[in-house]
Amino acid sequence: MEENKKEKRTIKFGVQLKLGALFFAFIALLIIFLNTYPLIASRDLVFRSKRDTLQSQAALAASSLSALDVLQEDSVRQVMELLDLSGLTRVMIAAHDGTLLYDAYDLGAQLDPDAEGELARALSGEAVFHAWFSDGVFFSHAVQPVRSRGATIGAVYLYEHDPEQGELLLNLQGTLRSISLIFGVTALLLLMMFTHALTGRMTDLVRAIRIVRDGSYDYRLKTRGHDEITELGEEFNNMTAQLQQTEELRRRFVSDASHELKTPLASIRLLSDSIAQSRNMDAETMREFVSDIGTEAERLQRTTDKLLGLTRLDATPRDVPRKRLDVARVAEDTLRLLRPLAEQQHITLRPLLQQGCLIMGSADDLYQIIFNLVENAIKYNCPDGLVDLVVGKRGGEVYICVEDTGIGIPQDDLPHIFSRFYRVDKARSRASGGSGLGLSIVRDAVLLHGGSVTAERREGGGSRFVVVFPAAQGTMDE
Repeated sequence: MEENKKEKRTIKFGVQLKLGALFFAFIALLIIFLNTYPLIASRDLVFRSKRDTLQSQAALAASSLSALDVLQEDSVRQVMELLDLSGLTRVMIAAHDGTLLYDAYDLGAQLDPDAEGELARALSGEAVFHAWFSDGVFFSHAVQPVRSRGATIGAVYLYEHDPEQGELLLNLQGTLRSISLIFGVTALLLLMMFTHALTGRMTDLVRAIRIVRDGSYDYRLKTRGHDEITELGEEFNNMTAQLQQTEELRRRFVSDASHELKTPLASIRLLSDSIAQSRNMDAETMREFVSDIGTEAERLQRTTDKLLGLTRLDATPRDVPRKRLDVARVAEDTLRLLRPLAEQQHITLRPLLQQGCLIMGSADDLYQIIFNLVENAIKYNCPDGLVDLVVGKRGGEVYICVEDTGIGIPQDDLPHIFSRFYRVDKARSRASGGSGLGLSIVRDAVLLHGGSVTAERREGGGSRFVVVFPAAQGTMDE
Protein backbone atom coordinates (compact mmCIF):
# COMPACT_ATOMS: atom_id res chain seq x y z
CA MET A 1 0.00 0.00 0.00
CA GLU A 2 2.80 2.39 0.92
CA GLU A 3 4.58 1.55 -2.33
CA ASN A 4 1.43 2.32 -4.33
CA LYS A 5 1.05 5.66 -2.59
CA LYS A 6 4.67 6.50 -3.30
CA GLU A 7 4.29 5.54 -6.98
CA LYS A 8 1.08 7.56 -7.15
CA ARG A 9 2.88 10.63 -5.77
CA THR A 10 5.74 10.08 -8.22
CA ILE A 11 3.41 9.93 -11.23
CA LYS A 12 1.46 12.95 -10.06
CA PHE A 13 4.60 14.98 -9.34
CA GLY A 14 6.09 14.03 -12.73
CA VAL A 15 3.01 15.17 -14.64
CA GLN A 16 2.68 18.34 -12.59
CA LEU A 17 6.37 19.14 -13.11
CA LYS A 18 6.14 18.72 -16.88
CA LEU A 19 2.93 20.70 -17.20
CA GLY A 20 4.25 23.35 -14.81
CA ALA A 21 7.51 23.73 -16.73
CA LEU A 22 5.69 24.02 -20.05
CA PHE A 23 3.17 26.50 -18.73
CA PHE A 24 5.83 28.51 -16.87
CA ALA A 25 7.95 28.79 -20.02
CA PHE A 26 4.92 30.04 -21.95
CA ILE A 27 4.02 32.59 -19.27
CA ALA A 28 7.65 33.74 -18.99
CA LEU A 29 7.85 34.36 -22.73
CA LEU A 30 4.52 36.20 -22.61
CA ILE A 31 5.67 38.42 -19.72
CA ILE A 32 8.98 39.18 -21.45
CA PHE A 33 7.11 40.13 -24.60
CA LEU A 34 4.68 42.27 -22.59
CA ASN A 35 7.55 44.13 -20.90
CA THR A 36 9.67 44.70 -23.99
CA TYR A 37 7.60 45.16 -27.12
CA PRO A 38 5.30 47.97 -25.85
CA LEU A 39 8.32 49.86 -24.44
CA ILE A 40 10.37 49.47 -27.60
CA ALA A 41 7.40 50.46 -29.75
CA SER A 42 6.67 53.52 -27.56
CA ARG A 43 10.30 54.59 -27.57
CA ASP A 44 10.54 54.24 -31.35
CA LEU A 45 7.34 56.24 -31.70
CA VAL A 46 8.84 59.07 -29.61
CA PHE A 47 12.02 58.93 -31.67
CA ARG A 48 10.05 59.26 -34.91
CA SER A 49 8.08 62.15 -33.48
CA LYS A 50 11.26 63.92 -32.37
CA ARG A 51 12.86 63.36 -35.77
CA ASP A 52 9.93 64.79 -37.66
CA THR A 53 9.61 67.78 -35.34
CA LEU A 54 13.30 68.70 -35.10
CA GLN A 55 14.02 68.17 -38.78
CA SER A 56 11.02 70.30 -39.67
CA GLN A 57 12.15 73.10 -37.32
CA ALA A 58 15.75 72.84 -38.56
CA ALA A 59 14.59 73.02 -42.18
CA LEU A 60 12.46 76.09 -41.35
CA ALA A 61 15.41 77.85 -39.72
CA ALA A 62 17.76 76.92 -42.59
CA SER A 63 15.24 78.15 -45.16
CA SER A 64 14.82 81.44 -43.33
CA LEU A 65 18.59 81.98 -43.08
CA SER A 66 19.19 81.06 -46.74
CA ALA A 67 17.81 84.47 -47.72
CA LEU A 68 21.01 86.05 -46.36
CA ASP A 69 23.99 86.10 -48.66
CA VAL A 70 26.42 85.98 -45.73
CA LEU A 71 25.63 84.88 -42.20
CA GLN A 72 26.53 87.57 -39.66
CA GLU A 73 25.75 87.63 -35.97
CA ASP A 74 23.33 90.59 -36.06
CA SER A 75 21.41 89.47 -39.13
CA VAL A 76 21.18 85.91 -37.84
CA ARG A 77 19.85 87.12 -34.49
CA GLN A 78 17.17 89.20 -36.22
CA VAL A 79 16.01 86.23 -38.30
CA MET A 80 15.98 83.83 -35.35
CA GLU A 81 13.95 86.26 -33.22
CA LEU A 82 11.23 86.13 -35.85
CA LEU A 83 11.05 82.29 -35.66
CA ASP A 84 9.12 80.42 -32.96
CA LEU A 85 11.52 77.72 -31.76
CA SER A 86 10.33 77.54 -28.16
CA GLY A 87 10.56 74.25 -26.31
CA LEU A 88 14.07 73.47 -27.54
CA THR A 89 16.91 73.16 -25.07
CA ARG A 90 19.51 74.75 -27.36
CA VAL A 91 19.50 76.46 -30.79
CA MET A 92 22.83 77.28 -32.47
CA ILE A 93 23.79 78.82 -35.81
CA ALA A 94 27.32 78.41 -37.17
CA ALA A 95 29.07 80.19 -40.05
CA HIS A 96 30.58 78.37 -43.01
CA ASP A 97 33.93 78.16 -41.20
CA GLY A 98 32.39 76.68 -38.04
CA THR A 99 32.32 79.92 -36.04
CA LEU A 100 29.37 80.02 -33.67
CA LEU A 101 27.20 83.05 -34.57
CA TYR A 102 24.09 82.35 -32.50
CA ASP A 103 23.38 80.37 -29.33
CA ALA A 104 19.89 81.14 -28.06
CA TYR A 105 20.13 79.62 -24.61
CA ASP A 106 23.79 79.25 -23.79
CA LEU A 107 25.76 81.86 -25.73
CA GLY A 108 29.51 81.43 -25.45
CA ALA A 109 29.32 77.87 -24.13
CA GLN A 110 31.71 75.32 -25.45
CA LEU A 111 30.53 72.65 -27.90
CA ASP A 112 31.06 69.00 -27.06
CA PRO A 113 33.09 66.96 -29.60
CA ASP A 114 29.94 65.15 -30.90
CA ALA A 115 28.19 68.45 -31.64
CA GLU A 116 31.29 69.79 -33.37
CA GLY A 117 31.52 66.68 -35.53
CA GLU A 118 27.86 66.87 -36.55
CA LEU A 119 28.19 70.60 -37.33
CA ALA A 120 31.13 69.73 -39.55
CA ARG A 121 29.00 67.12 -41.37
CA ALA A 122 26.24 69.70 -41.86
CA LEU A 123 28.74 72.29 -43.20
CA SER A 124 29.77 69.66 -45.73
CA GLY A 125 26.16 69.54 -46.92
CA GLU A 126 24.74 66.59 -44.91
CA ALA A 127 21.57 66.72 -42.75
CA VAL A 128 22.01 64.88 -39.44
CA PHE A 129 19.55 63.63 -36.79
CA HIS A 130 20.34 61.60 -33.71
CA ALA A 131 18.23 60.58 -30.68
CA TRP A 132 18.71 58.36 -27.63
CA PHE A 133 17.08 57.51 -24.31
CA SER A 134 19.15 57.45 -21.12
CA ASP A 135 18.38 57.68 -17.40
CA GLY A 136 14.70 58.34 -18.05
CA VAL A 137 15.34 61.27 -20.44
CA PHE A 138 14.98 61.57 -24.23
CA PHE A 139 17.89 63.34 -25.93
CA SER A 140 17.72 64.40 -29.57
CA HIS A 141 19.41 66.86 -31.93
CA ALA A 142 19.12 67.78 -35.59
CA VAL A 143 21.69 69.59 -37.77
CA GLN A 144 20.73 71.16 -41.10
CA PRO A 145 23.02 72.93 -43.62
CA VAL A 146 22.09 76.49 -44.71
CA ARG A 147 22.38 76.91 -48.48
CA SER A 148 22.38 80.08 -50.50
CA ARG A 149 22.85 80.17 -54.28
CA GLY A 150 24.07 76.56 -54.29
CA ALA A 151 26.72 77.07 -51.62
CA THR A 152 26.69 76.11 -47.95
CA ILE A 153 26.96 79.31 -45.93
CA GLY A 154 26.33 77.84 -42.47
CA ALA A 155 24.53 75.26 -40.36
CA VAL A 156 21.60 75.08 -37.91
CA TYR A 157 21.96 72.94 -34.76
CA LEU A 158 18.85 72.12 -32.67
CA TYR A 159 19.08 70.17 -29.41
CA GLU A 160 16.28 68.94 -27.12
CA HIS A 161 16.38 67.48 -23.61
CA ASP A 162 12.94 65.98 -22.81
CA PRO A 163 12.45 64.42 -19.31
CA GLU A 164 8.63 64.62 -19.57
CA GLN A 165 8.39 62.06 -22.34
CA GLY A 166 10.95 59.93 -20.50
CA GLU A 167 8.82 60.02 -17.35
CA LEU A 168 5.79 58.87 -19.33
CA LEU A 169 7.78 55.97 -20.70
CA LEU A 170 9.01 55.05 -17.20
CA ASN A 171 5.43 55.21 -15.90
CA LEU A 172 4.36 52.89 -18.72
CA GLN A 173 7.17 50.52 -17.81
CA GLY A 174 6.09 50.50 -14.16
CA THR A 175 2.47 49.87 -15.13
CA LEU A 176 3.48 46.95 -17.35
CA ARG A 177 5.54 45.47 -14.54
CA SER A 178 2.60 45.67 -12.16
CA ILE A 179 0.32 44.08 -14.73
CA SER A 180 2.92 41.37 -15.38
CA LEU A 181 3.22 40.65 -11.67
CA ILE A 182 -0.56 40.34 -11.25
CA PHE A 183 -0.82 38.27 -14.42
CA GLY A 184 2.04 36.01 -13.37
CA VAL A 185 0.60 35.36 -9.90
CA THR A 186 -2.86 34.72 -11.34
CA ALA A 187 -1.44 32.40 -13.99
CA LEU A 188 0.55 30.52 -11.34
CA LEU A 189 -2.56 29.99 -9.21
CA LEU A 190 -4.55 28.86 -12.23
CA LEU A 191 -1.69 26.54 -13.19
CA MET A 192 -1.69 24.95 -9.73
CA MET A 193 -5.47 24.49 -9.81
CA PHE A 194 -5.45 23.11 -13.36
CA THR A 195 -2.56 20.68 -12.84
CA HIS A 196 -4.03 19.51 -9.55
CA ALA A 197 -7.39 18.78 -11.17
CA LEU A 198 -5.85 17.20 -14.27
CA THR A 199 -3.29 15.04 -12.49
CA GLY A 200 -5.89 14.06 -9.92
CA ARG A 201 -8.16 12.67 -12.65
CA MET A 202 -5.25 10.97 -14.37
CA THR A 203 -4.13 9.47 -11.07
CA ASP A 204 -7.66 8.16 -10.47
CA LEU A 205 -7.55 6.53 -13.90
CA VAL A 206 -4.16 4.92 -13.20
CA ARG A 207 -5.43 3.68 -9.83
CA ALA A 208 -8.55 2.25 -11.50
CA ILE A 209 -6.39 0.44 -14.07
CA ARG A 210 -4.36 -1.14 -11.28
CA ILE A 211 -7.51 -2.21 -9.44
CA VAL A 212 -8.87 -3.88 -12.56
CA ARG A 213 -5.47 -5.40 -13.27
CA ASP A 214 -5.64 -7.11 -9.86
CA GLY A 215 -8.90 -8.79 -10.87
CA SER A 216 -11.64 -6.43 -9.63
CA TYR A 217 -13.51 -6.28 -12.94
CA ASP A 218 -16.62 -4.81 -11.30
CA TYR A 219 -14.81 -1.57 -10.48
CA ARG A 220 -16.07 1.52 -12.32
CA LEU A 221 -14.41 4.92 -12.62
CA LYS A 222 -16.56 7.94 -11.74
CA THR A 223 -16.46 10.30 -14.71
CA ARG A 224 -17.29 13.97 -14.83
CA GLY A 225 -17.06 16.70 -17.45
CA HIS A 226 -17.09 16.50 -21.23
CA ASP A 227 -13.40 16.47 -22.18
CA GLU A 228 -11.03 13.85 -23.54
CA ILE A 229 -10.18 12.49 -20.08
CA THR A 230 -13.88 11.94 -19.44
CA GLU A 231 -14.14 10.10 -22.74
CA LEU A 232 -11.09 8.03 -21.78
CA GLY A 233 -12.73 7.18 -18.45
CA GLU A 234 -15.95 6.13 -20.17
CA GLU A 235 -14.00 3.90 -22.56
CA PHE A 236 -12.22 2.42 -19.53
CA ASN A 237 -15.59 1.65 -17.91
CA ASN A 238 -16.81 0.04 -21.13
CA MET A 239 -13.65 -2.05 -21.28
CA THR A 240 -13.99 -3.19 -17.67
CA ALA A 241 -17.65 -4.06 -18.29
CA GLN A 242 -16.60 -6.26 -21.20
CA LEU A 243 -13.83 -7.78 -19.08
CA GLN A 244 -16.33 -8.50 -16.32
CA GLN A 245 -18.70 -10.11 -18.80
CA THR A 246 -15.88 -12.15 -20.31
CA GLU A 247 -14.75 -13.26 -16.87
CA GLU A 248 -18.28 -14.29 -15.93
CA LEU A 249 -18.59 -16.24 -19.18
CA ARG A 250 -15.23 -17.89 -18.53
CA ARG A 251 -16.19 -18.92 -15.03
CA ARG A 252 -19.55 -20.20 -16.20
CA PHE A 253 -17.87 -22.04 -19.07
CA VAL A 254 -15.39 -23.70 -16.71
CA SER A 255 -18.20 -24.62 -14.34
CA ASP A 256 -20.41 -26.00 -17.10
CA ALA A 257 -17.55 -27.84 -18.76
CA SER A 258 -16.53 -29.36 -15.44
CA HIS A 259 -20.10 -30.46 -14.84
CA GLU A 260 -20.40 -31.95 -18.33
CA LEU A 261 -17.19 -33.91 -17.90
CA LYS A 262 -17.95 -34.87 -14.32
CA THR A 263 -21.28 -36.55 -15.11
CA PRO A 264 -20.01 -39.25 -17.52
CA LEU A 265 -16.87 -39.72 -15.45
CA ALA A 266 -19.01 -40.31 -12.35
CA SER A 267 -21.15 -42.82 -14.25
CA ILE A 268 -18.06 -44.64 -15.55
CA ARG A 269 -16.59 -44.79 -12.05
CA LEU A 270 -19.84 -46.01 -10.53
CA LEU A 271 -20.23 -48.75 -13.11
CA SER A 272 -16.60 -49.83 -12.87
CA ASP A 273 -16.80 -49.90 -9.06
CA SER A 274 -19.92 -52.01 -9.30
CA ILE A 275 -18.13 -54.49 -11.54
CA ALA A 276 -15.07 -54.54 -9.30
CA GLN A 277 -17.04 -55.04 -6.10
CA SER A 278 -19.42 -57.67 -7.49
CA ARG A 279 -18.09 -61.22 -7.12
CA ASN A 280 -21.01 -63.12 -8.62
CA MET A 281 -22.11 -60.81 -11.48
CA ASP A 282 -23.54 -62.77 -14.38
CA ALA A 283 -22.22 -62.32 -17.89
CA GLU A 284 -25.33 -60.54 -19.16
CA THR A 285 -25.19 -57.89 -16.44
CA MET A 286 -21.46 -57.56 -17.00
CA ARG A 287 -21.99 -56.89 -20.72
CA GLU A 288 -24.72 -54.37 -19.88
CA PHE A 289 -22.43 -52.51 -17.48
CA VAL A 290 -19.57 -52.54 -19.99
CA SER A 291 -21.94 -51.27 -22.69
CA ASP A 292 -23.05 -48.44 -20.40
CA ILE A 293 -19.41 -47.59 -19.73
CA GLY A 294 -18.78 -47.44 -23.49
CA THR A 295 -21.84 -45.19 -23.96
CA GLU A 296 -20.62 -42.77 -21.28
CA ALA A 297 -17.12 -42.85 -22.78
CA GLU A 298 -18.54 -41.96 -26.19
CA ARG A 299 -20.49 -39.13 -24.59
CA LEU A 300 -17.32 -37.94 -22.89
CA GLN A 301 -15.48 -38.15 -26.21
CA ARG A 302 -18.15 -36.08 -28.00
CA THR A 303 -18.04 -33.41 -25.31
CA THR A 304 -14.25 -33.14 -25.40
CA ASP A 305 -14.25 -33.05 -29.21
CA LYS A 306 -16.72 -30.16 -29.20
CA LEU A 307 -14.73 -28.33 -26.55
CA LEU A 308 -11.64 -28.71 -28.69
CA GLY A 309 -13.64 -27.46 -31.66
CA LEU A 310 -14.68 -24.34 -29.75
CA THR A 311 -11.10 -23.78 -28.66
CA ARG A 312 -9.95 -24.03 -32.27
CA LEU A 313 -12.58 -21.53 -33.40
CA ASP A 314 -11.63 -19.10 -30.62
CA ALA A 315 -7.96 -19.32 -31.58
CA THR A 316 -8.43 -19.08 -35.36
CA PRO A 317 -7.23 -15.73 -36.75
CA ARG A 318 -9.91 -13.73 -38.51
CA ASP A 319 -7.78 -13.03 -41.55
CA VAL A 320 -6.83 -16.62 -42.48
CA PRO A 321 -7.06 -17.06 -46.28
CA ARG A 322 -9.93 -19.34 -47.25
CA LYS A 323 -11.06 -21.21 -50.36
CA ARG A 324 -14.12 -20.75 -52.53
CA LEU A 325 -16.63 -23.44 -51.55
CA ASP A 326 -19.85 -24.58 -53.15
CA VAL A 327 -22.22 -24.80 -50.19
CA ALA A 328 -24.49 -27.29 -52.03
CA ARG A 329 -21.63 -29.79 -52.45
CA VAL A 330 -20.67 -29.61 -48.79
CA ALA A 331 -24.35 -30.02 -47.84
CA GLU A 332 -24.66 -33.13 -50.03
CA ASP A 333 -21.61 -34.72 -48.38
CA THR A 334 -22.95 -33.88 -44.93
CA LEU A 335 -26.42 -35.34 -45.63
CA ARG A 336 -24.83 -38.55 -46.85
CA LEU A 337 -23.34 -39.06 -43.38
CA LEU A 338 -26.55 -38.16 -41.56
CA ARG A 339 -28.96 -40.34 -43.54
CA PRO A 340 -28.38 -43.44 -41.36
CA LEU A 341 -29.27 -41.43 -38.25
CA ALA A 342 -32.36 -40.03 -39.97
CA GLU A 343 -33.49 -43.52 -41.03
CA GLN A 344 -32.96 -44.80 -37.52
CA GLN A 345 -35.17 -42.01 -36.15
CA HIS A 346 -37.71 -42.41 -39.00
CA ILE A 347 -37.05 -38.85 -40.19
CA THR A 348 -37.30 -37.84 -43.83
CA LEU A 349 -34.58 -35.52 -45.18
CA ARG A 350 -35.71 -33.17 -47.98
CA PRO A 351 -32.79 -31.28 -49.53
CA LEU A 352 -33.31 -28.36 -51.91
CA LEU A 353 -29.79 -27.37 -52.94
CA GLN A 354 -28.98 -24.68 -55.50
CA GLN A 355 -25.65 -25.31 -57.18
CA GLY A 356 -23.10 -22.53 -57.62
CA CYS A 357 -23.68 -20.87 -54.22
CA LEU A 358 -20.07 -19.97 -53.48
CA ILE A 359 -18.60 -18.57 -50.25
CA MET A 360 -15.08 -17.99 -49.00
CA GLY A 361 -14.54 -20.41 -46.15
CA SER A 362 -13.20 -23.58 -44.62
CA ALA A 363 -14.78 -26.86 -45.68
CA ASP A 364 -14.40 -28.30 -42.17
CA ASP A 365 -16.13 -25.33 -40.57
CA LEU A 366 -18.94 -25.33 -43.13
CA TYR A 367 -19.38 -29.09 -42.55
CA GLN A 368 -19.63 -28.51 -38.80
CA ILE A 369 -22.28 -25.82 -39.30
CA ILE A 370 -24.52 -27.93 -41.53
CA PHE A 371 -23.91 -31.15 -39.57
CA ASN A 372 -24.85 -29.67 -36.19
CA LEU A 373 -27.98 -27.93 -37.48
CA VAL A 374 -29.28 -31.00 -39.35
CA GLU A 375 -28.28 -33.41 -36.55
CA ASN A 376 -30.24 -31.32 -34.02
CA ALA A 377 -33.21 -31.19 -36.40
CA ILE A 378 -33.15 -35.01 -36.58
CA LYS A 379 -32.58 -35.71 -32.88
CA TYR A 380 -35.20 -33.27 -31.57
CA ASN A 381 -37.87 -34.07 -34.16
CA CYS A 382 -41.08 -36.00 -33.83
CA PRO A 383 -41.47 -39.59 -35.13
CA ASP A 384 -42.00 -39.66 -38.90
CA GLY A 385 -41.00 -35.97 -39.00
CA LEU A 386 -39.43 -33.93 -41.76
CA VAL A 387 -36.18 -32.00 -42.04
CA ASP A 388 -35.79 -29.50 -44.88
CA LEU A 389 -32.32 -28.29 -45.89
CA VAL A 390 -32.38 -25.39 -48.35
CA VAL A 391 -29.30 -23.79 -49.89
CA GLY A 392 -29.84 -20.74 -52.09
CA LYS A 393 -28.58 -17.36 -53.15
CA ARG A 394 -30.19 -13.94 -53.10
CA GLY A 395 -28.43 -10.71 -53.96
CA GLY A 396 -24.89 -10.84 -52.69
CA GLU A 397 -25.62 -13.45 -50.01
CA VAL A 398 -25.75 -17.23 -49.73
CA TYR A 399 -28.20 -18.68 -47.23
CA ILE A 400 -28.68 -22.07 -45.55
CA CYS A 401 -32.09 -22.81 -44.06
CA VAL A 402 -32.76 -25.85 -41.84
CA GLU A 403 -36.37 -26.53 -40.80
CA ASP A 404 -37.84 -29.37 -38.76
CA THR A 405 -41.29 -30.49 -37.70
CA GLY A 406 -40.41 -31.08 -34.06
CA ILE A 407 -41.90 -29.49 -30.96
CA GLY A 408 -39.93 -26.29 -31.53
CA ILE A 409 -38.06 -24.00 -29.14
CA PRO A 410 -39.93 -22.01 -26.46
CA GLN A 411 -39.89 -18.27 -27.10
CA ASP A 412 -38.11 -17.55 -23.80
CA ASP A 413 -35.25 -19.87 -24.74
CA LEU A 414 -34.58 -18.48 -28.22
CA PRO A 415 -32.19 -15.67 -27.08
CA HIS A 416 -30.00 -18.20 -25.21
CA ILE A 417 -29.78 -21.25 -27.45
CA PHE A 418 -26.41 -20.20 -28.93
CA SER A 419 -24.83 -19.90 -25.46
CA ARG A 420 -22.38 -22.60 -24.51
CA PHE A 421 -23.86 -25.54 -22.53
CA TYR A 422 -27.37 -24.10 -22.78
CA ARG A 423 -30.13 -26.68 -23.17
CA VAL A 424 -33.83 -26.11 -23.76
CA ASP A 425 -34.80 -29.45 -22.18
CA LYS A 426 -31.88 -30.67 -20.09
CA ALA A 427 -33.26 -34.15 -19.40
CA ARG A 428 -34.18 -34.70 -23.05
CA SER A 429 -30.85 -33.34 -24.24
CA ARG A 430 -28.87 -35.66 -22.01
CA ALA A 431 -30.91 -38.61 -23.15
CA SER A 432 -30.04 -37.81 -26.77
CA GLY A 433 -26.41 -37.24 -25.97
CA GLY A 434 -26.52 -33.46 -26.34
CA SER A 435 -23.85 -31.36 -24.65
CA GLY A 436 -25.22 -27.87 -25.28
CA LEU A 437 -22.19 -27.00 -27.43
CA GLY A 438 -23.38 -27.71 -30.96
CA LEU A 439 -25.21 -24.44 -31.59
CA SER A 440 -22.38 -22.51 -29.92
CA ILE A 441 -19.99 -24.09 -32.41
CA VAL A 442 -22.36 -23.12 -35.23
CA ARG A 443 -22.50 -19.50 -34.08
CA ASP A 444 -18.73 -19.14 -33.65
CA ALA A 445 -18.01 -20.74 -37.02
CA VAL A 446 -20.57 -18.54 -38.78
CA LEU A 447 -19.20 -15.38 -37.19
CA LEU A 448 -15.69 -16.46 -38.14
CA HIS A 449 -16.80 -16.44 -41.77
CA GLY A 450 -18.41 -13.00 -41.53
CA GLY A 451 -21.93 -14.41 -41.56
CA SER A 452 -24.95 -14.43 -39.27
CA VAL A 453 -27.25 -17.11 -37.84
CA THR A 454 -30.79 -16.73 -36.50
CA ALA A 455 -33.33 -19.09 -34.95
CA GLU A 456 -37.10 -18.83 -34.82
CA ARG A 457 -40.21 -20.85 -34.21
CA ARG A 458 -41.77 -22.34 -37.30
CA GLU A 459 -45.43 -21.89 -38.06
CA GLY A 460 -47.19 -25.21 -37.58
CA GLY A 461 -44.56 -26.45 -35.15
CA GLY A 462 -40.85 -26.96 -35.25
CA SER A 463 -37.86 -24.66 -35.59
CA ARG A 464 -36.13 -22.79 -38.36
CA PHE A 465 -32.43 -21.89 -38.44
CA VAL A 466 -31.13 -19.53 -41.12
CA VAL A 467 -27.42 -18.99 -41.79
CA VAL A 468 -26.34 -16.18 -44.13
CA PHE A 469 -22.85 -15.77 -45.66
CA PRO A 470 -21.40 -13.13 -48.00
CA ALA A 471 -21.34 -14.61 -51.51
CA ALA A 472 -17.96 -15.12 -53.18
CA GLN A 473 -17.18 -14.16 -56.78
CA GLY A 474 -15.50 -16.36 -59.37
CA THR A 475 -15.36 -20.12 -59.66
CA MET A 476 -14.86 -22.75 -56.99
CA ASP A 477 -11.27 -23.49 -55.94
CA GLU A 478 -10.17 -27.06 -56.50
